[in-house]
Amino acid sequence: MLNEVKEIAKHAGSLILSIYNSSEQCLSESKSDGSPLTNADRAAHEYIFSALNNLYPNIPIVSEEGATAAWEERKNWSRFFLVDPLDGTKEFLKHNGEFTVNIALVEKNQPVLGVVHVPVLATTYSAALGAGAWRSSDEQEL
Repeated sequence: MLNEVKEIAKHAGSLILSIYNSSEQCLSESKSDGSPLTNADRAAHEYIFSALNNLYPNIPIVSEEGATAAWEERKNWSRFFLVDPLDGTKEFLKHNGEFTVNIALVEKNQPVLGVVHVPVLATTYSAALGAGAWRSSDEQEL
């Protein structure tokens, strides 16, 4: 599962970078809390949601950019993916490269798998409970 989630995060990062490096203006609006939301946030969310749902249809997904199930439903989940498709939208808009794609698997209220991908650096940090933690860059494990 870890390798699949890493690939999903990396592909989402590629989608984000295509918008980041585009000469077209990045569309931005404000969420209800006043934080920015861009077309890159949406593109990454849609891809991650679809990819995770296709591979793991029985694991619910909570994404910062998606609709969230009511607490009455969520409180019974023993396992779910927690996703921030573009963490650091303000930095994305400042064009300083300091943003990430974050995907975690939570079981019984504990993270058991996590991936943080830094698109601008082509670097991915990943970990799985009981297996270890890794940093990979340009397809090399470090």
